[in-house]
Amino acid sequence: MENSLSVFEQIARRAYLYTTGKRESERVLHPFDERNIHQKLPAKVRNLFDDSHYGEATFMAFKFVDKEIQRLSGANESGFKLMMNALNDSSPLVQLTPCRTTTEKDEQKGFMFLFAGSVLAIRNPRGHEVDVGDSPDRCLDHLSLASLLLRRLDEVPKS
Repeated sequence: MENSLSVFEQIARRAYLYTTGKRESERVLHPFDERNIHQKLPAKVRNLFDDSHYGEATFMAFKFVDKEIQRLSGANESGFKLMMNALNDSSPLVQLTPCRTTTEKDEQKGFMFLFAGSVLAIRNPRGHEVDVGDSPDRCLDHLSLASLLLRRLDEVPKS
């Protein structure tokens, strides 16, 4: 039943494409399609964005990134501590590079800081504060960063 409702909701949200009277070439892309927002993000992120809940959409996206790191690492931590432990360059639980050369270690460490920084600077304010007002563009910028991080995780070899 829930799946049927989800499909119906997706159809209803896209119905405007077929009721505007515009030809296919004149139709405007959804901002998620324009920005190539990662498809793995839960549908709830897009629904929140479409309903103008930009801070909540950002929070949900980074909560998903956190859960992906938990899943890949097998760790029970979350947030900053999870990112620093799971992605460190000396014994990573989620190995983004072979970590043999200086360049590989630098890349691993750089992504560790990107993941950890995004949790601190983007996710946490929206999870702990009541009135974080984001614009659609700021939200899309945040979702683009979440997409970059998820795409990098997509490259992690499956164990």
